[in-house]
Amino acid sequence: MEHLIPQHWFADLSQPILLLILAVAIGALAKGADWLVEGSSGMAFRLRIPKVIVGATIVSLGTTSPECAVSVVAAWSGQPELALGNAIGSIIVDTSLIFGIGCLMTVLPADRFVLNRQGWVQLGSAALLAALCFASFMIWGNAATLGRPVGVLMLALLAAYMVMSVRWSRQHPYGEPFQTPATADNKLPFLPSDRWRRTVWPVIALVSIALIGLLIVILSSRVLVLSVTELAGRWGVPQVIIAATLVAVGTSLPELVVGLAAILKGHKELLVGNIIGADVLNVLFVIGASAMAAELPITGGGGVLLFFHLPAMLVVLVLFRVFIQCSRRSGEFKRWYGVPLLIFYAAYVAGQFAITWA
Repeated sequence: MEHLIPQHWFADLSQPILLLILAVAIGALAKGADWLVEGSSGMAFRLRIPKVIVGATIVSLGTTSPECAVSVVAAWSGQPELALGNAIGSIIVDTSLIFGIGCLMTVLPADRFVLNRQGWVQLGSAALLAALCFASFMIWGNAATLGRPVGVLMLALLAAYMVMSVRWSRQHPYGEPFQTPATADNKLPFLPSDRWRRTVWPVIALVSIALIGLLIVILSSRVLVLSVTELAGRWGVPQVIIAATLVAVGTSLPELVVGLAAILKGHKELLVGNIIGADVLNVLFVIGASAMAAELPITGGGGVLLFFHLPAMLVVLVLFRVFIQCSRRSGEFKRWYGVPLLIFYAAYVAGQFAITWA
């Protein structure tokens, strides 16, 4: 990857050109993830894989692939702080910004069966990450990192989560966020159109779409990392700050796009399920794969990741859990829940810049 898109290409570019490249890379990242989800989902249906498996695995993995690609490429390229900051920042973006926007747009359903299972995994995986980071810091101090043993643990938990998610889905097939009576005809908002399912070689066509999408995700991730790294160096901004804001929002575009499409097409359950699944995968999949690629330092930016981003992640997830508990009886998230979530995200971004320029 370093030889295909070398870093020195970006060193002599002006800031406006770098910002333009950054915008194009973010757009390509979202489109590539969309093709990856579309091709993978259509292929699963053509091969008669149960819908619950598609929802619990392929969709969540597809929308989280940009975060994983950016973080793994960053770790391989020598910017491991970018990898960890991107994953944590993406969780905060998903839960506060994207879910907050969804709440303001409409009344979102709260499936108690799902939220009492995947919802606790969401909070538990984040708590595990925070515990590992603080334990490592207490033992190793400023030299603390998350290494390959943590990567192995996260990926093993990912496999267990996928298996359990499928089992839970089979116990509750019509209440799963990805599987409601309204979507029983397979017309989900992110699935391929009929023209793809009626091609002469449909599986080959859909595999090709998925592979092209994956290639676009990988290449645009590399461009995004290099552009952000160059801009961060010129502006004197720590990489961890950039990772948790601009990159995190950019790589969370698939979740945002899928969520908005779900609301507009009447599949509101998809947004709730995708946010929960993306948060879990950002910890188990993104950080796990990144830790396997390189050791991830947790004291970057003067400890801002450890003492600001991690606590912010836990606070927003606890707030989300409180909203879940408040929604148990009514079976829906109130629209006003979006207000404190968006206020939290605005305060989070403002706090980052206050710390950076203090």
